[in-house]
Amino acid sequence: MIRAVLFDLDGTLVRYPGVPFESSWGALGVAAGVGEEWDELLLRYRGRWELYPNWVRENAALLRGVEVARVAPALFPPPYAPGVPEAVAELRDAGYVLGIVSSGVGLVAERVREELGLSFAVANELRVEDGRFTGEAVVHVGLGDKLAVVAREGRRRGLSLREIAFVGDHLNDIPVFRAVGYAVAYAPKDPEVAQAAHAVADHFALVPRLIRGAS
Repeated sequence: MIRAVLFDLDGTLVRYPGVPFESSWGALGVAAGVGEEWDELLLRYRGRWELYPNWVRENAALLRGVEVARVAPALFPPPYAPGVPEAVAELRDAGYVLGIVSSGVGLVAERVREELGLSFAVANELRVEDGRFTGEAVVHVGLGDKLAVVAREGRRRGLSLREIAFVGDHLNDIPVFRAVGYAVAYAPKDPEVAQAAHAVADHFALVPRLIRGAS
């Protein structure tokens, strides 16, 4: 029985146009005026999941001194995928525990949590002091660590992996897909993602029906 539905953030709940993977990281880099440098870092670290913390910290260093208010208009309001607010409200009304586990930007994940009424959000933290990024970061969800975080958050709420459904779109969601009770690939970025899921949805309005069918 599915009791909780957890979501990826970038490319799933939110889809930032014109940046790699529709990600909050990409949108933040462009807004801060360091998009070219971030693209170079992405090419250097792409496919090297074990070095993801280094990538995050190098990105964070490029933001040192940038005012959060300067980048906020590019990040907020979050660009929700079509149907997300309605689908999440339907799942919330049905009594599921709802949360985010993402390697995306924590300040975006927290805004989405607040706006959608989710129980929790775990993402990667960019330190801020006096309204400016400090250039420091804390990695809470590495690209290869998402399953461990999902399992931990489930245990905190008395849930086994088999009682959790996960909705994601990218290759790093595959280990989670293979472990949880039900997996939905939403607008998957790679055929392997679709193949690893129990179901594929091209619109978020389909997600609640799929989850209820698995419950």
